[in-house]
Order: sequence, then structure tokens, then C-alpha cells
Amino acid sequence: MTNNQNQYQQQPKPDDRSDNVEKLQDMVQNTIENIEEAEESMEFASGEDKQRIKEKNARREQSIEAFRNEIQDESAARENGYRS
Repeated sequence: MTNNQNQYQQQPKPDDRSDNVEKLQDMVQNTIENIEEAEESMEFASGEDKQRIKEKNARREQSIEAFRNEIQDESAARENGYRS
């Protein structure tokens, strides 16, 4: 391998944040769907399983809140041209 090839392979990919808001919105939607599916499955779950589902859904709700905060941050960064 020549030095030029070695240099090329070691360069990091550029930071592309252009679609982060959309990706985060998809993550929120997917998490909401998971919550809904889990709630539907509680109808057939035992008491212990119901408790686990409730706990997991609570964590999912926290994740949704974090995603929404990140969406706000990414939207602001997009408006500012992604400057630090």
C-alpha cells in the first residue's frame, strides 16, 4: 500500500448532520409504535410481564423526550448553519 492510499483510508468521514432531524423524528415515531404494540400485548401478558412492559414503556417515554430535545437542538443547529 502506498502512502497516498494509506492517507486516504485514514481520513474520517465528514460530519453530515443534514438529515438528523428527520432521523430523530423517525426514531420518535418508531418508539411510539413500539409503545402502542407493547400496550396491546399487555392484554395477554401475566402480571410480571405486564410490569416489565410498563417499565419498558416508561423508559421509551423518556427516550422520546430525549429525542424531542435533540430534534430542537438539531433544528436550531440547522438554522444556524451547523456552526459551533
